[in-house]
Amino acid sequence: MEWTDEATIIGVRRHGESAVILEAMTRDHGRHLGLVRGGRSAKQQPVLQPGNAVSLVWRARLDEHLGEYKVELLASHAARLIEAPVALYGLATISGLLRLLPERDPHPGLHEALAVMVEHLHEPGLAPALVVRFEVAMLSELGFGLDLARCAVTGSPDDLSHVSPKSGKAVSRKAAEPYRDRLLALPPFLSEGQGARQPSATDLAAGFALTAYFLRRHVFEPRGLAEPPERARLVELAARASLASEA
Repeated sequence: MEWTDEATIIGVRRHGESAVILEAMTRDHGRHLGLVRGGRSAKQQPVLQPGNAVSLVWRARLDEHLGEYKVELLASHAARLIEAPVALYGLATISGLLRLLPERDPHPGLHEALAVMVEHLHEPGLAPALVVRFEVAMLSELGFGLDLARCAVTGSPDDLSHVSPKSGKAVSRKAAEPYRDRLLALPPFLSEGQGARQPSATDLAAGFALTAYFLRRHVFEPRGLAEPPERARLVELAARASLASEA
């Protein structure tokens, strides 16, 4: 068995004296693990870093085997990410979410989103909102997608301000008014798409609270998992950075 694919590295762990188990989010083969012989060598270590874009050749005698990787570096991002705490916590948060996916289950959209995100995770003004958007995408991939395109009551796409915690559907400001205390806030950067204005500290807090609610309800709690500590740290850093930029 053999295939070649592009990927972003999301994890590396030691195996034996000189090898590593490489975990990568591939384009066509999903989250996939493989053995890299000599992966702890001085030559290989700079390549096998989380966040780096690589080309992988995977070989195994049988499809169900762990298999071995041959790795070629396509783009090095690790050095830039390591220097920014928001990038480290952001990548750790995203990688933790990707590990909730079944291994070897293709998710090309998430691969593409991850590849784009690592280009900007070191930017405090962009990274938090990108992580929130990724969490929305993850919910969708796991079968719990939010409907943020139009109001669940009126059907209008205008002035969306809240989300129903029961249905995960957006609600317009006017329709939400009688039930505001029972609804979740929908920040503009999620309802207005990529062209939305720079999110404020309040917007980011609302975005993280929104995705956290549905991740806990549909993903973490049913699996007996706690929210990753890296995510809590990312939320804290995002709030601090956003407040500083507004001051």
